[in-house]
Amino acid sequence: MNTAAPALEISGLTKSFGTTRALEEVDLVVESGTVHCVLGENGAGKSTLCHVVGGSVAPDAGGLRLYGSPYAPRRPADALAAGIAMVHQHFSLVPTLTVGENMRLLRLRDLPRRVARVREEYGLELDLDARVSELPVGVRQRTEIVKALLREPRLLVLDEPTGVLGPAGTDALLATCRRIAESGHAVVLVTHKLGEVARAGDAATVLRGGRVSGGGPLAELPPERLVPLMIGRPAGSLDAGLAGTIGLAADGDSPEAGASGSGKTRAGGPEPAGRALAVGTAEPGGRAGSGGRAEPGGKAAARVTQALRLRDVSVRRADGTSALDEVSLDVGYGEIVGIAGVEGNGQSELMALLGGSLAPVAGRVELDGRDLTRAAPRERSRAGLGVVPEDRLHEGCVPQLRVADNLFLGRLDRFRRHGVLLDRRAMDRAADSVLTGHGIRADGPGALMSSLSGGNQQKVVLARELALDPLICLAAAQPTRGLDIGAVGAVHSRIRDAAAAGTGVLVVSSELSELLVLCDRITVAYRGKLLGPVDPAEPDARERIGALMLGARASRPGPENTGHTPEALR
Repeated sequence: MNTAAPALEISGLTKSFGTTRALEEVDLVVESGTVHCVLGENGAGKSTLCHVVGGSVAPDAGGLRLYGSPYAPRRPADALAAGIAMVHQHFSLVPTLTVGENMRLLRLRDLPRRVARVREEYGLELDLDARVSELPVGVRQRTEIVKALLREPRLLVLDEPTGVLGPAGTDALLATCRRIAESGHAVVLVTHKLGEVARAGDAATVLRGGRVSGGGPLAELPPERLVPLMIGRPAGSLDAGLAGTIGLAADGDSPEAGASGSGKTRAGGPEPAGRALAVGTAEPGGRAGSGGRAEPGGKAAARVTQALRLRDVSVRRADGTSALDEVSLDVGYGEIVGIAGVEGNGQSELMALLGGSLAPVAGRVELDGRDLTRAAPRERSRAGLGVVPEDRLHEGCVPQLRVADNLFLGRLDRFRRHGVLLDRRAMDRAADSVLTGHGIRADGPGALMSSLSGGNQQKVVLARELALDPLICLAAAQPTRGLDIGAVGAVHSRIRDAAAAGTGVLVVSSELSELLVLCDRITVAYRGKLLGPVDPAEPDARERIGALMLGARASRPGPENTGHTPEALR
């Protein structure tokens, strides 16, 4: 290995998929001993670049050099043999095996020594006896990262690795990236979070529309200069709340500096039209205290106080341990309720419960006053419960089907002719309208879902659930995970619009800044219980939420160990 040469040199790289040009004459140099960040919007070509480097996609033109030597991988095994390890957006773990069994599939010599070294050098702990299918998404991601590090790579490529990690996991990963660089090797970090770029990166390359729009040493590229390279408009044009969410706002304005800062939409920006600041005191559209909601066409619905209600729900994991312990939660019409917390404290099981893939051992789930505790997933959708799961690829879509098919899963009857044959043309026209309206980049409605970038897959899943009619409640886990700056703002707007139309919204997110921007109140998942709630408009909201994440009780009088508001406090 020529350590004086750049770790990776890419010149004139071009790749097309059908009529879509994913990469066009891309040049990039990753120096040895550095963390090189690759940024860009969803569909800009970042993942395609990773696949070319990893050997799973062959370029149409251009060349690569690895530590000074020509590099032309024909398959992923060639990349591994060359000392390149990759962590993709989507997991490659075998879910039915344990963590240790997945590690043994690598067939590495001295595996126990390698595992111990990764634990000691990087502080990445894993339960080798845990079954992968029972792990939270964040722990699965950590397992993928450990798998890559076990190979002791000289170039590590990470494609949006922090999207499923909580704050502590993100800190550990960024520290790992710095240690690898300091050892003389190199890291390519694909991310859309500018705060991570500033903390871990040495240099950056920005892709836009498959081309390099700019880049260089980060000492010369503050976040304010990176934003226009990514989205084509100045950083000052971004909503203050969005700027805080992506780590762009100045210290005094960022939600990190306190929930009352100007980076928080509720405290410092305009409230979306029709929204009520005080939970339970007004309905969307200004109908104070009606306790009802408006149906399409103006039909009055039965008077029910909550869109979604959970009462004393308990869920157990496959090993018999408690995942949810007598959890109660209310989501009112037109209200956005957030759930914060370190992943692994029952959030995944809560979303599985709402989606219908996990049954409670006790308790009750109601939607608009209707008991859905034992309802099948399709029945829940038809009743008006939209669910965006945290694992979009394995739980939110069918990768082998077309984009149009995924958009209308469960609603294909609307496109049947004579009740039998599907009218594909009508379906594709409707799908094309959704793609345009939601800014989804795909090679038409007939493209396979698997061909889309992770961010665009997320947009498809969210668009499908938002289109439910009726939509009584939307439950979304990590709704902006893997999305670029522009897409994050669009998702936030759609969530606010849904609430303004009277839909109850539940957002589970590891991004506390996101919850502070969006929510009317925030609860914290801790060891299977919901603590709080906390009003995001309170000056010390961030500090109180942080204390609850460590297991502390709410510091002010109010309901404890529950996410609902008693009738006397509404």
